[in-house]
Amino acid sequence: MFIHNFKYTLKTLLKNRMLIFWTFAFPIILGTLFNMAFSNIENSEKLDIINIAIIENEEFAKNEIYKHTFKQLSDENNEDRIFDTKYVTEEQAKELLAKGEIIGYLKIENNNPKITVTTSGINQTIFKYITEEIAQSEEIIKKSINIEQLQQNSKVRLKNISNSNLSYTMIEFYTLIAMACLYGGIFGMTAINQSLANMSSKGKRISVAPISKLKIVLSSVIASYVIALIGLGILFIYTIFALKVDYGNNLPLIILLGVIGSLAGLSMGTAIGTTLKSNENTKTGILIAITMLGCFLSGMMGITMKYIIDKNLPLLNKINPASMITDGFYSLYYYDTLDRFNFNIISLLIFSVIMITISFISLRRQKYDSI
Repeated sequence: MFIHNFKYTLKTLLKNRMLIFWTFAFPIILGTLFNMAFSNIENSEKLDIINIAIIENEEFAKNEIYKHTFKQLSDENNEDRIFDTKYVTEEQAKELLAKGEIIGYLKIENNNPKITVTTSGINQTIFKYITEEIAQSEEIIKKSINIEQLQQNSKVRLKNISNSNLSYTMIEFYTLIAMACLYGGIFGMTAINQSLANMSSKGKRISVAPISKLKIVLSSVIASYVIALIGLGILFIYTIFALKVDYGNNLPLIILLGVIGSLAGLSMGTAIGTTLKSNENTKTGILIAITMLGCFLSGMMGITMKYIIDKNLPLLNKINPASMITDGFYSLYYYDTLDRFNFNIISLLIFSVIMITISFISLRRQKYDSI
């Protein structure tokens, strides 16, 4: 029965033109439009040197990690130079920021870095992320590296990767992959609807048949997941070979993130399918709306939106699966370690478990007075 229902679900879902459009065709069409709209940006815009200031107070003077890192990142002889740094007083920094001569300034206060900016943008985001990375790594560096040796011999591992990775095009494709992962939830929701007695004729037959309901539901969900992964695979192949998108040297990890992201999308779809007492079209519309809102908040219509949410409502991005996926992509390119990437993978798995638990509880409570 498991294999039979698995094959039946595959055939049924693949014959549904609306599902195929939203999960297979729409991401490809959107990716093509992104490529047409932003193709010139990647070739013509390389990240300019970012003008910043650092308040040269007593705490900064004593902090060798920050001093050395920003010195290397601002060194004119360093081909990976990112910043043009001015060392000033706080009053001078405020004046420079007001005149627009710098995008922000850093102040070390109570051993904590404090970034001050007046506007949101990609340069401000880079400044913020690099400072956060230094702060997170400071204690490790202090314990494992001799400071004098660091000053004399080491090279900064942060690199200016703007020409190959840090582009509007790549940012849009990150969110496109996130959207495709979450759209896979439509398959899961449709498969669940076919197993519910109040949603389909098949569900009525299942509810009265002397067969294992768990096997039916599980085979349907697995079939949905297989199709969602096929759609994601087609999108990856199309963007890599047709649109020439370079995902970098971490393609296996990117694929892993896509696989886990698809699981999160599938689980969200099943949760919506089991908890909402609406018709299939209404459920599909709700799922698409939630997916597009999540992608918008994660930066699909502009990276500044992700920065604004991170700054003002950080919890929202921590529970947004689209943001977890895109943040996982960012972490592979911004950081040398996989700590943040692993955090996003674990967050997606926890989100999936929660959604699956909600679906299970809802299915257990399904009762019908008549069918």
